[in-house]
Amino acid sequence: MASSSSFSEDLTCSVCLGIFTDPVSVFCGHSFCRKCITLSLKSLARCPQCRATVPTDRMDFTTNHILKSLAEKAKEKESGKDTKAAVGFCPEHHEKLKLLHRLLFCITDQQLVCIICRDGEEHEGHQFKPVKEAAASLRKQLEMFEQCTADDIHAVERLADAQKDEMFKTRERSQRLLARISKQFEEMHQFLRRRENEIKSELKHKEEDNVEKMRETFQATAVALSESRELKEKVSTVLKITESESFLKSWTEGKSKGALEHVFRPRVNELQVVESSLSLGPYESHLQFFMWKEMLQVIQPWAALLTLKRDSEDVVVSDDGRSLFSFLGFSFRAGQHYWEIEVGSRNYWELGVMRNLLKYDGVKYAICGPNVTTDLEFGNRPRKIGVYFNCSSKELSFYDADTMTHIHSVSAVGVTTPVSAQINIQHKEPDHSPVTVCWY
Repeated sequence: MASSSSFSEDLTCSVCLGIFTDPVSVFCGHSFCRKCITLSLKSLARCPQCRATVPTDRMDFTTNHILKSLAEKAKEKESGKDTKAAVGFCPEHHEKLKLLHRLLFCITDQQLVCIICRDGEEHEGHQFKPVKEAAASLRKQLEMFEQCTADDIHAVERLADAQKDEMFKTRERSQRLLARISKQFEEMHQFLRRRENEIKSELKHKEEDNVEKMRETFQATAVALSESRELKEKVSTVLKITESESFLKSWTEGKSKGALEHVFRPRVNELQVVESSLSLGPYESHLQFFMWKEMLQVIQPWAALLTLKRDSEDVVVSDDGRSLFSFLGFSFRAGQHYWEIEVGSRNYWELGVMRNLLKYDGVKYAICGPNVTTDLEFGNRPRKIGVYFNCSSKELSFYDADTMTHIHSVSAVGVTTPVSAQINIQHKEPDHSPVTVCWY
């Protein structure tokens, strides 16, 4: 058994050089007073004895009850307060333990006891181990815990680093997306501002042309009204003359020769109110849609094909539900309508309303009316044709629907309600490109 002085040295804190007060153990296995190690770690996160790193987030240390019990007995011996209750004595019974094997460790209560305590009622049914065996077992557990904790710390650090990288990547991606969004919206804003100014300018020019024609008619009406009032006043003055010679002389004086019928002709028959012809065509009813279609030049939306069904005996639809052959018609009675047909590379098609069509025969394009055909020239072969029809004004317009470029406009002659739309697409050889129809 070790001497009393060496046993006390083992209970000395290496920081304050005194016997432990509320001793705790750090992860490296060394023990210190709770207050000493707390103050030491605040200045440097290392063990004061072996200099091993101590995580600052793990400073909630658990009291080492074995060292605490032994330290208290050592203090009592040194102070002389209780000469019998030395380190080698049981705190409860002051039983001097002459042999080390008589000092036991209660596993259940986690404290040192003597053999008297072991057999007492307070520890009945508890589990006990010899001090050395209990210390070895605890040390082994702490060493395993220390290694597991170190491994866990490294794993958590790797996770923290990975999470930090992901946070950085997310911020970088967000910044790139913000820049891309700002650029794309600015492109759309520029496009919309430009088209707004162009359409407003077009409306202003049409307004000025209409008002100018109306102003000329109004001025002619004012002149005719002034002349008629002057003539009426002259007639009223002449009619007041009763003497025949003076009456005739007054009327004929200064007058050019002419029949009274010519002088008193109704001027209203020579005049006509000029009605407003102000119109912006599809921009009146489909402005936002046309702008959206024109914006296909600056944006690239996802394309979606319309699936057709065999709802009519006149319609032949391919097995995949996307290709249309032969003749398709639908009708409407009022309003303004726009539809698009994807003709692809087919070598013959007719599109429009009944008897007013845009036609392609594989060689040339033409506008076909009831009694007239007008050839057209295209810079590029359109793959999708847009058709606009206004039931009230009978205005029929065709567009290259991919670029929303205006092709031609006509006044649909002889069209009556209900208006029948016509789509006649033919092919000489099998064409696997889909024909889609979208009606807006």
